[in-house]
Amino acid sequence: MKKTVIVINGAGGVGKDTLCDIAAKHYKTTNLSTIMPIKEVAALCGWAGEKTDKARKFLADLKALTVAYNDYPTVWATERYREFLAGDSEVFFMHIREPEEIAKFVRATDGRAKTLLIRGGERTKKSLYGNAADDRVEDYAYDYYFTNGGTLADAERDFPKLIEEILSSES
Repeated sequence: MKKTVIVINGAGGVGKDTLCDIAAKHYKTTNLSTIMPIKEVAALCGWAGEKTDKARKFLADLKALTVAYNDYPTVWATERYREFLAGDSEVFFMHIREPEEIAKFVRATDGRAKTLLIRGGERTKKSLYGNAADDRVEDYAYDYYFTNGGTLADAERDFPKLIEEILSSES
């Protein structure tokens, strides 16, 4: 079975999770984010799941602290990657925001991970969030780019074609 790993990124509101849901209609997928374990810690500190700019900065700062302390997000993501390789999913989406963290994860997969930036939506300009994670999504040379600026029907038609292209590049 073909397997592919895709680091997916894009500003908030561009439809990353919707696109991953679309891919799941065509492939068995795993959809995770390096912010997931950070959110667990944040909840212990009183974060209630809100997606305000203040909360996004808190999560980004907390993630940066864990990176500096023991590189936990990359360690966690690499463990999930190994689980993917042993499992039956075909496409593994790992959401990672920071360019340096993307590069580390690509290295951890021995270069197997492909990188994808989603553009579109309402908040695509730089420096709208006020935190390094969200404001630097364009600061990486991605393998693939997808503009999600049309209708849901457009995305349903076009995104699976891109996933097939990425899968084909694995041959």
